[in-house]
Amino acid sequence: MKLSAWRVALRIARRDALRAKGRSALVVAMVALPVLGVAGADIVFRSAELDPGEKVVRTMGQSAAEIRLLERGSIVLQPPDPESDFHLESAEEAKKENGQPVHTPEQKRSLATEPGELVKQLLPTGATLVPVRQGPYTASSTRDGLVNVKTVEADLTDPVWRGRIDLVGGRAPSADHEVAVTRDFLDRSGLRIGDRTAPRGLEATPYTITGVAEYPGDLRTAAVVARPGALIDPLGKLPGADANRGRGSSSGSDDRWLVKLPAGGVVDWAKVQELNKHGFTVSSRAVMLDPPARSEVPFYDYQDRRGGGATPFLDKTSVVILATVVGMALLEIVLLAGPAFAVGARRSRRQLGLLAAGGGDRANVRAVVLGGGVVLGLTGAAVGLVTGIGLVAALRTSAESYAGERFGHFDLQPVDLLGILLIGLVTGLLAAVVPAVQASRQDVVAALTGRDSLKPPSRRLALLGLAMLGAGSALALLGATGGFGSRSTAVLGGSAVAELGMVALTPYLVGLFGRIGRWLPLGPRLALRDSVRHRGRTAPAVAAVMAAVAGSVAVGIYGASMDEQHRREYTAAGPANAVIVTNGWGAASDGSMLPQLRGAVQDNIPALGERADVRRVNYKGDCRATNGSCGHVGIVLPEELRCPVWGKRSVMIDGEAERLLREDPRCRSAYVSHGSSFGSVQAGDGNLLRNLYGTTDPAGAQALAAGKVVVFDQRYIKDGKVTFELTEPDDPNQPATPDREPVVHPVTVDAVHVEAPVQAGGDAVLGADTAVRLGLTTSDSGSVWLPGTAPTDRAEQKVRGALAKLSDGTDFEVERGYRSENDLISLGLTAFAGLVALGAAGIATGLAAADSQRDLTTLAAVGAAPRVRRTLSGFQCGVIAAMGALLGAVAGVVPAVALRKVEAAAQAYPGMSLQEETAKGIVVFPWLNVGATVVLLPLLAVALAALLTRSRISLLRRSG
Repeated sequence: MKLSAWRVALRIARRDALRAKGRSALVVAMVALPVLGVAGADIVFRSAELDPGEKVVRTMGQSAAEIRLLERGSIVLQPPDPESDFHLESAEEAKKENGQPVHTPEQKRSLATEPGELVKQLLPTGATLVPVRQGPYTASSTRDGLVNVKTVEADLTDPVWRGRIDLVGGRAPSADHEVAVTRDFLDRSGLRIGDRTAPRGLEATPYTITGVAEYPGDLRTAAVVARPGALIDPLGKLPGADANRGRGSSSGSDDRWLVKLPAGGVVDWAKVQELNKHGFTVSSRAVMLDPPARSEVPFYDYQDRRGGGATPFLDKTSVVILATVVGMALLEIVLLAGPAFAVGARRSRRQLGLLAAGGGDRANVRAVVLGGGVVLGLTGAAVGLVTGIGLVAALRTSAESYAGERFGHFDLQPVDLLGILLIGLVTGLLAAVVPAVQASRQDVVAALTGRDSLKPPSRRLALLGLAMLGAGSALALLGATGGFGSRSTAVLGGSAVAELGMVALTPYLVGLFGRIGRWLPLGPRLALRDSVRHRGRTAPAVAAVMAAVAGSVAVGIYGASMDEQHRREYTAAGPANAVIVTNGWGAASDGSMLPQLRGAVQDNIPALGERADVRRVNYKGDCRATNGSCGHVGIVLPEELRCPVWGKRSVMIDGEAERLLREDPRCRSAYVSHGSSFGSVQAGDGNLLRNLYGTTDPAGAQALAAGKVVVFDQRYIKDGKVTFELTEPDDPNQPATPDREPVVHPVTVDAVHVEAPVQAGGDAVLGADTAVRLGLTTSDSGSVWLPGTAPTDRAEQKVRGALAKLSDGTDFEVERGYRSENDLISLGLTAFAGLVALGAAGIATGLAAADSQRDLTTLAAVGAAPRVRRTLSGFQCGVIAAMGALLGAVAGVVPAVALRKVEAAAQAYPGMSLQEETAKGIVVFPWLNVGATVVLLPLLAVALAALLTRSRISLLRRSG
């Protein structure tokens, strides 16, 4: 076609769109919604993705580099940005001669020189080091109690911090007892600038809040920022501080610095590699802004030799799911918009007939209908794009708060936006393709006289559709586990091909549905016959209903399957209605606040019943309370039942461990230890067995009183005894080498097996006296109550409020069983699909009513009652809804099952138990929701169409 012909076609399409404003608005809205979503997501993603200059500022502020010591005497391989990845070779991993490691000169220098002094020696002359000091997490006072905070020291008056830590309110601390805090701390504490807060242990010398600091890359952290030397050193002098320090938090062990250089100075790639040889990682401004060639980066050579590297982008599970959801959503919009273009083409058939009679060929007729797709597609895309940009701009602050980080800048990528516009255009064009082809093939005389030219369904098209359905299903299901190319292409392409195959089958299936008309009453029989005779308008409407129902069914199956997986993986914290409080973490982790916590629970929940106190069993220190050096107590299976890989992976040849994990039944048995906030081994009495595990067997309490151990898995017991392994604490003076085995002492003790109705995460319970006899210690870790009825929501809220005033690190829970969040989602999706399907069926019904006017006139002439019009319209809508719902229920299965297979394959690992493997790959069909859609949707369509149709029939003059 010539360009002038396309100009005319577009003018006609624009005129028709303005005439049928309601239909045009419907198509524009359907195109605009996905464009709005894609445009908004693209802008948010691009804005949150930092460019190199922004990333440099967020990483190192205004400094020339950030240097971090990983391990003295080690060798580091890193890419230009070490935050993405690096490889560390420790000093103990060096080659050995005569049993002694052979170190490089750089390693020897690193081991012999203090890190701070070594960095100064290696950097250019005139370099200044600014320590990056982060202290221990501690609790600081609030208006009502305590909140856990990160402690940091930085001179915020120094411009070097700008971009890494920003002062967004008030002023920077200028004295030792002044601090800046983050907005998250203020929101949680109820304090304001000018108020005072005291870290735990420093209550005698509180700190005045002078300003609000912000980490642009982490808006959700509660932090206290003091001047250098004003906070971490006093915390380090508190009793027990050595045990409570985390790595790198000690005041005397700085291991990270910002580097300030004289004007013109840089830390180049050669200097980065030199520092790597001494055990440092380096984020250099010059290197990150101008990275070296890949061939100059040893880390990439190491990565290639290992066969490592990132998972291909299109094979990532999140990308597979996102691509499938977006692709199928666009396909459904195409199918949903199709009936609207079909309506326009049918109502313009006389105009199109005149065009053909006046010398226009089929290409001209197609161009007019396709022009509607171009006009409405571009309009919808433009509306969606502009709305998306405006919404992101208006909601930028909210989006940053939700994401927990600041955008780099408001980033509008012209290429991306042009591509999104093309998505809208293609969506409109694809929706208009089938109506355009049908309009170009209509008989000119039939179009001018308003009569239909009826054609039988194409068997070739039906066979093609059947082949597409089978091939697409196979491609999606097999490709989900990586069988064909990239998983995204396989799952999305296969699902789309399968659904398009169902669309191609629709005209033939409509004819098959017509065969049941002989057993139906007059009204449904007429409606079914009319639908079969006019497949040209019935098939698009059925495809639209099918698309809506398929989307609902797919999401319903996926959601129900995920819900069942979570149900199977759920581990109850205790019996139903159990009330549990533990010492938690942070300020309450040492158990000193448990009397207050228990009092808060008992004061706010009536009729709790008898309390069972739980004590954690420790070996040479309580790890949870001190966060320092401590041993470990664990119960182990007998040797013959134990997986040979557990604890011995380092002595096996390459691949042997993975083979055993896959093939040895002992390695694939149900995982024994589920974990618990009280620890896997607990100390208590019969009340603990009843309140926490739901067991009322008196043998359990008697065994504890007799100094025996109670276990809940029979496999632990051999010859009436169980074995505990007591693991010695790590010796900080001994190097941690890959082949070094921990020091373990086995201890056997008499045991009794008791059936526990609830697997609350513990493996064994023993009496406190028994623990002492075995050389162990116990520490108070919480309490459990088992009331006859569950506490009310109001009582639970009162307890949580009271506990929050004491410490925000407390763990409090009321066991109410597994609670599904899927039901409301499934109900909403079913209702939404129903509305969309009713809309599609209604459009087709309106078109059918116009086409059936002559049939209705004939019925009126032979004496049919006025209600026949209502009955016929109702059943016409019902027939379309029924056929679409049935086909949609089938079409929605493929993408849902394929995505479940994708997730199951992504979560698989060597040694996964058969129970876990079954849970992760399970597919559940929500029969109630599917049945409601298939049965109730047609009935509702019949009722609404009958109610909204006028009974009076207007007699028309027969033409032709």
